[in-house]
Amino acid sequence: MTEEIQFLDNRARIHASSADTGDFALIESVAPAGSQPPLHVHRDEGEGFYVLEGELTLRVGDDTRTLHAGEFAFAPAGVPHTLRTGDGGARWLLVAGGRFEAFVRTVAAIAGEPDPIELTRIAAKHGIDLLGPPGMLPTQLAA
Repeated sequence: MTEEIQFLDNRARIHASSADTGDFALIESVAPAGSQPPLHVHRDEGEGFYVLEGELTLRVGDDTRTLHAGEFAFAPAGVPHTLRTGDGGARWLLVAGGRFEAFVRTVAAIAGEPDPIELTRIAAKHGIDLLGPPGMLPTQLAA
């Protein structure tokens, strides 16, 4: 059964949970134009992105790639990354581990949007280190 939740400015539909698969979650995400999460790194799990509609620019380490419908990219564990949706927003499938799914569920359960300090604390508890604010790129870490 698909579960739909609000995660920050994304509408997330969990099609398969890590409880279902024993390992990973399959999450459909819909975000408005210009949506961008904080620059972050997953300590233990990578993330796969498959675009269904719109445009998604994925920045992983020094690599920047703009994905369109039918294209896939992977952000490995331990590599700083972020993404930004195109002018028309985007809809994509995300394949991620159970810790990320738990992070999504925890943030979604908060009334309203968590403040940056709370979000950083929640992320760390789920194996995610927030490295900078929305808009910061991986290449700016060395600067």
